[in-house]
Amino acid sequence: TWVFQAGEGHLQHYSMLLDETQERLIIGGKDILYFLNLEHITAPHKEIHWVSSEEQVGDCLMQGREKPECANYIKLVQHYNSTHLLACGTGAFSPVCAYIRVGRFLSQFFFPLLFNLLEVSGWRIPFPPHSRFLSQPGSEIALMAGNRKHWLPDPPAEVKERATGIMGAIGGRSERPKFVGSAVIPDNDDPADDKVYYFFTERVTNMEGGNKAVYTRVARVCANDQGGQRMLVNRWSSFLKTRLICSMAGPNGIDTHFDELEDVFVLRKKDEKNPEIFGLFSTTSAVFKGYAVCMYNMEDIRAAFNGPFAHRERTDHHWKVYDGRVPYPRPGSCASKINGGQFSSSKEYPDEVLRFVRSHPLMFQAVQPVHRRPILLDTEGGHKLTQLAVDRVEAEDGHYNVLFIGTDDSVVLKMITIYNKEADTVEEVLLEELQVFKVPVPITEILISTKRQQLYVGSELGVTQIRVHQCGLYGSACADCCLARDPYCAWDGLTCSRYYPAGQYTKRRFRRQDVRHGNAVQQCNGLQLSGMFWQDKTYGFLLVYGVENNSTLLECRPRSLQASVTWYIQHGVDMEEVQSMHLEHTYFYCFK
Repeated sequence: TWVFQAGEGHLQHYSMLLDETQERLIIGGKDILYFLNLEHITAPHKEIHWVSSEEQVGDCLMQGREKPECANYIKLVQHYNSTHLLACGTGAFSPVCAYIRVGRFLSQFFFPLLFNLLEVSGWRIPFPPHSRFLSQPGSEIALMAGNRKHWLPDPPAEVKERATGIMGAIGGRSERPKFVGSAVIPDNDDPADDKVYYFFTERVTNMEGGNKAVYTRVARVCANDQGGQRMLVNRWSSFLKTRLICSMAGPNGIDTHFDELEDVFVLRKKDEKNPEIFGLFSTTSAVFKGYAVCMYNMEDIRAAFNGPFAHRERTDHHWKVYDGRVPYPRPGSCASKINGGQFSSSKEYPDEVLRFVRSHPLMFQAVQPVHRRPILLDTEGGHKLTQLAVDRVEAEDGHYNVLFIGTDDSVVLKMITIYNKEADTVEEVLLEELQVFKVPVPITEILISTKRQQLYVGSELGVTQIRVHQCGLYGSACADCCLARDPYCAWDGLTCSRYYPAGQYTKRRFRRQDVRHGNAVQQCNGLQLSGMFWQDKTYGFLLVYGVENNSTLLECRPRSLQASVTWYIQHGVDMEEVQSMHLEHTYFYCFK
């Protein structure tokens, strides 16, 4: 592993961007941007300092803010195009954005500040360092960065802001939502029909007006949404939302819901239109504490948005299916050729459509997870789970989603889940438990480089780089490698090494791997296993000689979390498990 440590306090509220094209990891921190080498993040790096002006700091302090808040925390770094990055910072409660021209040579960096977002239309809420910042490259909407179409090279005098559109569209009696993630996902081959999906948790007052109900939502907005001409001016005119369900059935027939969304990961596939969505949830119950990971298909999400709208007469009434007339074009649809091409912009939509969107933003049908249950449950309370990243891995017996889950105490859990269709059950397999920082600290970011097979794990202490697979740790024995059940690894006839699909980077055809069952007996039958030999095709045993009237260390540490070790003592033809006792025998066997 390699650990990059910034100056004290520089990564309290930060952002990270993985740039595999330029082979850089870019970190936005307090008053600074770091450009690290992807191969080794501890190698010499480039820094760009971006501090708030004395005037900005003075205004911030005059507002009663603490001095640490009046720095420039760079909360967003993302690709703008092939030559530029877009970076945005808090600017001492006066948000600012800028472009960075990037190239392979350090001399190609320059950093022009193009505009200030403090007076952007509709954005009057102070922007504290701990706030989330969501924006999407390729779309004309964002929560902080408005319409980007004309930003380069000549930004307009006033950048239109649509952040308040989501607040107004959520409507009702909800509090400000907690935004967790967003993604641009195309519906078809018409770019004008692309949608931006936002994932957030909101708290809504229940019908009795008492406690607030907590719901995780997925919202959808057209990427080319320009608002209306007379209604919803400078506000989103295509905003719709629905509920994401993540629950497990209880013994009394009452489902336990995981309602608080902690993190979301969009797993892209070759088919860009149908990524898999993974959500990390926690419970809001004061009695039951736990975490769950649920997976969703895009076809189910689209079905909810294409289904019936929800309607209620008053806030103290139940939601029901809207059975009235739905205007044309369908509210929430984009101005695109695929939708008839009658309208070139949302500004041309009839007021009736915009009025319907404003009054009916909620869809009646919720989105259920794959298998209608979580793919992973954690109810032990050992860790608080904070972050989620997923890698799609091809193995000998199929494809597997490898989950990397960050905790609040510097641990990353590497897991796979296996669905048994016949039994309708999900098996959870913990492959590794990695402590990535020396002291306990919450993991706040996990990025995966599939090109380099590296994991980049962030916290306020720094960033750790670690391989997604460490096959050598499983040893050189066939059984140890197969028992690990790691889809990245297989026994190649000599040692446990990286698994490559047939025909990729390997001349060896002799590979042993069984992720689904971990059946070392079947995979390694008849093979000598690092000093261990198969006995009756069930157990491997190791003969150990002890010295009379002396102590003997019975050591046989398993190489994987799926293996177990038991020591036995031989009494003639009988075997007795070794407990904590005085031993006077000379033959010991270690069973796996």
